[in-house]
Amino acid sequence: MIERYTLPEMKRIWSQENKFRKWLDVEIYACEALNEMGQIPDAALKEIKEKADFNVDRVLEIEEITNHDVIAFLTCVGEYVGDSSKYIHMGLTSSDVVDTAQAVQIKESGEQILGRLIKLYEVLLEKAKEHRNTLMIGRTHGIHAEPITFGLKMLLWAAETERNIDRMKAAVATVSVGKISGAVGTYANIDPRVEAHVCKRLGLDRAKVSTQVIQRDRHAEFMSTLAVIASSLDKFATEIRSLQRTDILEAEEFFKKGQKGSSAMPHKRNPIVTERICGMARLVRGNALAAMENVALWHERDISHSSVERVIIPDSTTAVDYMLFKFINIMENLLVYPENMKRNVERTHGLIFSQRVMLAMVDKGLSRERSYELVQRNAMPSWSTGEPFQELLFKDEEVMNVLSKEEITELFDYSFHLQYIDEIYSRFGL
Repeated sequence: MIERYTLPEMKRIWSQENKFRKWLDVEIYACEALNEMGQIPDAALKEIKEKADFNVDRVLEIEEITNHDVIAFLTCVGEYVGDSSKYIHMGLTSSDVVDTAQAVQIKESGEQILGRLIKLYEVLLEKAKEHRNTLMIGRTHGIHAEPITFGLKMLLWAAETERNIDRMKAAVATVSVGKISGAVGTYANIDPRVEAHVCKRLGLDRAKVSTQVIQRDRHAEFMSTLAVIASSLDKFATEIRSLQRTDILEAEEFFKKGQKGSSAMPHKRNPIVTERICGMARLVRGNALAAMENVALWHERDISHSSVERVIIPDSTTAVDYMLFKFINIMENLLVYPENMKRNVERTHGLIFSQRVMLAMVDKGLSRERSYELVQRNAMPSWSTGEPFQELLFKDEEVMNVLSKEEITELFDYSFHLQYIDEIYSRFGL
């Protein structure tokens, strides 16, 4: 069944409501730590935890005046808390709150994408099992090379997806870091124990050292990982688009009842979703470059990265989540045409066995150069005339002086090319 992507989780993660909720978590957890150290009275902490809240519209209304989002947020929270709000944000700088909260949001988005990657891996393994022995032609430079199976192609994609799972786990770990170290990272006005408490409560590691901000190489790594994942999906989608071409037609996106392919040509069945995935991969790669540009900030920080991140991080995580969702649907509903694959294997009239013939003559004592020459002089006419390669070899006296007709016939065996498929599959426990 074709499902519709509705963005519920990524929309929640990057909503203003969730952002401010994470900000509030940071502030409250900092108050907890300060209370433990005797800097906030028990009654004040109780009041803060009971009353602290915000209204998104009110925060935005105040920001119109302050032109500072964190101050607007704190002002709004103060309206809920009352006098005890004076203890909120003690010794903190804005980036303590913003960067640490954003780390939680990025972690949440990364875990969402990880779930999609694991699902894709499972779907690809199922396709690999289903088409383990589905013969098709392997192509290099777009030209027929030697036989493979469609299952092996799926296994290749599964292996790449497995690497992307590992990459994403590492990237999430890299970016799941908080800092509560003050204006330039020296803890001058905030005890390091506050940072330890806040990060533990949020499920984050502590930055070993920071400036006013968490260093942006972490974000660049995360964004680059998204770009690699998008590029893998681009690769997979490009292959499906190629296999869907009318003159190949070995696999095809599912075309549902009532779907239209062209406003002008009613017969068209276009690979629109895989084309969409390829296009979106370009956006994600571009955003990764912007993340790398964010690494170099002035001294202990400037704000040039902030406006960029407000766009690229939500956009890229949402884009990759969407791309994975759509590609999983594509693979679950992919139309595969084994008969077309077999027909295409046979289109070159046996030329795909040229290497076997050459190596067989080498085994008989001919030099590789001479064997290559004899095979090529029969292969080229087969390309141009369509005469079966095997028949041309039978007519070549020099070839027949080296190999018998029976030996040549035995060389034209598809199963030879698939003899190690089981060994490859065993590496995946299949």
